Amino acid sequence: MAFIKVDNTIINTAYIAAIRLEGQDASGEEKVSLLIAIPTFPLHQQKKTSTNFYQYEWIHFTGFSAIALKDYFSSFNNVIDLMPQNNKRQVSNYSEMS
Repeated sequence: MAFIKVDNTIINTAYIAAIRLEGQDASGEEKVSLLIAIPTFPLHQQKKTSTNFYQYEWIHFTGFSAIALKDYFSSFNNVIDLMPQNNKRQVSNYSEMS
């Protein structure tokens, strides 16, 4: 479990369900959205028929916060890109190294 701090918000990365690297909004500012899965617990510890024990909420960041999040979640150490946008360049670099 790790925490990240963005401006005045600290986020437990274990609760991040999805990230949208949205690019720029209409005003030209970078925009990133995080889908946070907030655990909910039943008031009574009875078996619930529902298996949805999370409440989901999108949190939107713009400007420098969005740039920092985009850099963090685009980092090779944090995310493995299964479908690189520059696929041809990576394939040619791989063939040059072999």
